[in-house]
Amino acid sequence: MPELPEVETIRSGLATHVPGSAIEGVEVHAPQVLRRQDGGPGALGDLVVGRTITGAHRRGKFLWLTLAGEDYALLIHLGMSGQVLVRAREREPHRHLRVRLALRRQDGSAQDLWFVDQRMFGYLAAVPLGPDPHGGGPIPVTMTHIGPDPFEPALVPGSPLRRRINRRIRASTRGIKAILLDQQVVSGVGNIYADEALWRARVHGARPANRLTAGKVEEILTAATDVMVEALAAGGTSFDALYVDVAGEPGYFERALAAYGRAGQPCLRCGALIVRETYLGRSSFRCPRCQRRPARTR
Repeated sequence: MPELPEVETIRSGLATHVPGSAIEGVEVHAPQVLRRQDGGPGALGDLVVGRTITGAHRRGKFLWLTLAGEDYALLIHLGMSGQVLVRAREREPHRHLRVRLALRRQDGSAQDLWFVDQRMFGYLAAVPLGPDPHGGGPIPVTMTHIGPDPFEPALVPGSPLRRRINRRIRASTRGIKAILLDQQVVSGVGNIYADEALWRARVHGARPANRLTAGKVEEILTAATDVMVEALAAGGTSFDALYVDVAGEPGYFERALAAYGRAGQPCLRCGALIVRETYLGRSSFRCPRCQRRPARTR
């Protein structure tokens, strides 16, 4: 599933190509991806056609395009295989094209915005904007339960929000990886970057959070931020053709991964062989020497 760096790569591409474009029409080829749209395809068209896109925004793994009037936004979640592509109007449609938005740019030229999704776990919806509980600008009202992400200014080290989240994490008896994956605590971190952050901090994912010091939690949060900044610079992580940017290009951070997907390969720090385990129903990767299992979970 695309995580924060991959979604930010797409947001950045959209911010370059679509603000100022008017939405001239909507074609829905798979109503399933509008399952969170009140009123279905007809309502989506009524809410967005004729409006101009004013900006591209993101929190965690969620994207949204603000619309003129600033009362509604087009919310996009990529799910496991969603893609948002900017294409020339005459381009041959993708076989997994689910929704097409016909756009008219400020210079009068036409382009399309495609939502492509092979597995159809992603979705689109035009939703009202409301106040951000974390102090940012307006956000889709369906996202008020989503936690801030590590790229947000309000979550910088030493900030009141950072200290509050640190305390919240240490109040939990859950394993630290489970908390990193909880989008209501800190958003944007998924399986890949959780494993990478925990490898950098030398912490086993099953270690109960209430057994970590404030300093260690800060180290983990910093490691998660650092690894995602590095991934963003490489365009994200692409293991297959399902993740691409708005131009259809893959990311290259897979080459720099230290833990995820490296089972049987030597740890880049100590040389022990990376192991693959199942944790919370997901594949997890760690160094058995640098990230020792907590005693009570053996």
